[in-house]
Amino acid sequence: MGYDVHQLVEGRDLWMGGIRIEHSKGLLGHSDADVLLHAICDALLGAANMRDIGYHFPDTSAETDGMDSKIILRKTIELIATKGYRVGNIDATICAEHPKMNPHIPAMKACIAGVIGYDEDAISIKATTTEKLGFTGREEGISAYAVVLIEKD
Repeated sequence: MGYDVHQLVEGRDLWMGGIRIEHSKGLLGHSDADVLLHAICDALLGAANMRDIGYHFPDTSAETDGMDSKIILRKTIELIATKGYRVGNIDATICAEHPKMNPHIPAMKACIAGVIGYDEDAISIKATTTEKLGFTGREEGISAYAVVLIEKD
């Protein structure tokens, strides 16, 4: 299981599931701050007992500064493969008040499938709001949850 959250700020692009989404704000982070891909990476690393995304891609490293999260996902797939694992499936949920994520889910699934080399049918992405409650409801940030199944080759 993986979880990530980033603050929404002016002056940044909004990246979600590997795609750029038009919005007046973007997510603040050391990389491109794609919370969906980060949650998926954390879930994959955790399932393989390989610590977490911050251990492998620290936010103190110049190498990861501004990094495209699709690269982080690809490298995470390579990392779990070193222990003989591959993705079985991915189930993820994005929590955001705005922008609405549902129209972008097909593009996100296609992007993620392309990065990990899997069929889109193995990737489930859902979107929800928090009914205007909490930091998400106040549109201060966006979070994502992911659960993955990995299998030994």
